[in-house]
Amino acid sequence: MAEIKQRHIPVMLNEVLQYLKPQKGEIYVDATFGNGGYSKAILETANCKVIALDRDPNVRVRANEMKNLYGARFEFRAGRFGDFADLVPEKINGAVFDIGVSSMQLDDAERGFSFAKEANLDMRMSCEGISAADIVNGYGEKELADLIYTFGEERKSRQIAAQIVAYRRQKPITTTTELAEIIYGVIHKRAGEIDPATRTFQALRIAVNNELDELQQGLSGAANKLHSGGRLVVVDFHSLEDRIVKNFFKENGGKKVRVSKYAPELVQNDSLFAEVSKVIVPTAAECVQNPRARSAKLRYVVRR
Repeated sequence: MAEIKQRHIPVMLNEVLQYLKPQKGEIYVDATFGNGGYSKAILETANCKVIALDRDPNVRVRANEMKNLYGARFEFRAGRFGDFADLVPEKINGAVFDIGVSSMQLDDAERGFSFAKEANLDMRMSCEGISAADIVNGYGEKELADLIYTFGEERKSRQIAAQIVAYRRQKPITTTTELAEIIYGVIHKRAGEIDPATRTFQALRIAVNNELDELQQGLSGAANKLHSGGRLVVVDFHSLEDRIVKNFFKENGGKKVRVSKYAPELVQNDSLFAEVSKVIVPTAAECVQNPRARSAKLRYVVRR
């Protein structure tokens, strides 16, 4: 049977495998299947089973390829990882999350995730529900400014919102490039700096897909499905995601107490996690090879 070609480079793949520690006969969940990079690597590392989750209907072709290659060792379940508890009723030995928009979604211009490619202003990972265009053309100026500031951490959110509202009085904003040009009217592009549209597009994508709430629910669902000694590995790409992951792991890692100044720190036994990692970043070599990795952060926990 033909081998599946790897079309995209999974971010921090070596580190994911190192901390997930796939073992023979165990069950793992790839909560953000995408192009299947993590699923494939886990299945190649150990004779285990992988359950893959994804809300995007466009990944089914890739999932079918994986099923043909790995048979009963691979199972795809369609849905949001925020519904992890319902999608994965069984106990598992580990799970991995790669948060945010996938390379496959960014590369598909028609999905409207990228300001670098002209397309309808969509951004829906599940291809259903409200789109980015609905928000841009329907929200009030203050509501729009608050959204861009909160989810995009954009300091010029009020000026951008004002320009959006002024523009749409003439006509609806329907394309990615149309919105990007409005933003460039507020923040001029400069060589070598982050594109001024990045934060606003991030904010809209997060809002359209309810990403932060989904992440919180997904982490909770996954953590509660882990066997004792099970591992949860998360790769995220911006501060809002990382704050949620860091706080969730910390809050469930137990309080460290010191019995005396001579005794080592002890972790209380009522905590969910026996081990909580510090943040791990990609190597310089990976950042050169795969620019998407530059902003990545990895954290993992081990179930008590």
